[in-house]
Amino acid sequence: MNIPSNVSYQVRPDKPIVLAKIDPNASENYKNKKDVEDELEYQRQRLQNLQERLYAEHQRSLLIVLQAMDTGGKDGTIKHVFSGINPQGCQVWSFKTPSQEESSHDFLWRYHHRVPQQGMISIFNRSHYEDVLIVRVKQLVPQEVWEKRYQLINEFEYMLTLNKIKIIKFFLHISKDEQKRRLESRLQNPDKHWKFSHSDIKERLFWDEYQTAFEDAINHCSTAYAPWYVVPANKKWYRNLVVARTITDTIEAMNPQYPKAEEGLDKVIVPD
Repeated sequence: MNIPSNVSYQVRPDKPIVLAKIDPNASENYKNKKDVEDELEYQRQRLQNLQERLYAEHQRSLLIVLQAMDTGGKDGTIKHVFSGINPQGCQVWSFKTPSQEESSHDFLWRYHHRVPQQGMISIFNRSHYEDVLIVRVKQLVPQEVWEKRYQLINEFEYMLTLNKIKIIKFFLHISKDEQKRRLESRLQNPDKHWKFSHSDIKERLFWDEYQTAFEDAINHCSTAYAPWYVVPANKKWYRNLVVARTITDTIEAMNPQYPKAEEGLDKVIVPD
């Protein structure tokens, strides 16, 4: 059953957010996973239908950016929101440490190569925002360099919109305590050991610095044409619902149309 909601986690350009004041446990009036099962399935079906129209129209595309602290749920969101979608019309790109070739170009070069073609949905699992996040926290480049990148990112995203690419960006907001629980859960389950790295512990020591970096990136780069959404993500089932609902509402507002059929199809007879 579809449960209409007017709850939006969009960050308005004229209203900067403070992450510490946003409750990562929020879940509207939903109490547990069972409460959202029907609604999430409804949104998945909407997404499948809208994605087919977008793909068939072949005029515009959608870029979805996912960012989070470690264990924030980027992989899980992709798995649960996009299950059943036609893989012909969707691509996922994960950005790790830049290669030597990528480092030899400007910081946006490797991301521009992966923006979606007409009719496609592309998902960035981490993104160009790493160049104002980790490089800032780890002091990989001077402040005078990363500080100027906010404007460059806004201009880059605006250029993409002029090329008929709709952009929506999600920060999956978890608490420090929730991250601890998820890291411990991975350690306790041998089947999850592959997802654990000692670097996760080192990165956790920079929690406060990352929160500040995310907050600044969101506030500098949430625009009318490429909005950020801060999604409460301690409850994975609610996170999935919010992301699915936001994506489907976005594509529905784009209103993609099937192309006109050839004339005379009503007279076509398929031969035996």
